[in-house]
Amino acid sequence: MEINNQIEKAKQGDQVAFTFLLNHYWNEVYGFMLKRTENETTAEDITIETFSKAFDKLATYNTEFQFNTWLIAIAKNVHIDLLRKKKLSLFVEITEDENHQAYNIADTTPSAEDVLITEQNLSRLLQCIKELKPHYQEVIQLRYFQEMSYQEIALKMNEPLSNVKIKLLRAKKLLAEIIQKK
Repeated sequence: MEINNQIEKAKQGDQVAFTFLLNHYWNEVYGFMLKRTENETTAEDITIETFSKAFDKLATYNTEFQFNTWLIAIAKNVHIDLLRKKKLSLFVEITEDENHQAYNIADTTPSAEDVLITEQNLSRLLQCIKELKPHYQEVIQLRYFQEMSYQEIALKMNEPLSNVKIKLLRAKKLLAEIIQKK
């Protein structure tokens, strides 16, 4: 009942009600998008845009439906729009001259210094990975070094696919924290 009151207040322009709705539903929308995108920044951007669109169109909200369901539907549409934009930006027409120039680009093979730097960075990364708990090390190893799919990892580890995804997400977060400390 309080949610409906807050929605009505927000429709009247009450900023406290907007803040209440944002705080109340933020984690649900963000968590949903994080599962879909597997990227914290993208999930946050989509969540922000979702609330922006929802608050702009609050007058069109139909109270027969749950407010969180309406927000999730908006979030899905924002995500689809984002994917379409990314897809369109991948297809760029190039002229014959540009195509010819692409073949005349300088040699990009790594120099001896580049190879050494890459090896040192890999060595540091492996040291950081070794600081993770063994089950996190395993999932990182399977995904990024053996390049297995989530499904293949789930089969190999005899775990549900959702557990593998969560474990990998957690492993990446912990690894990022270890790297930042160093």
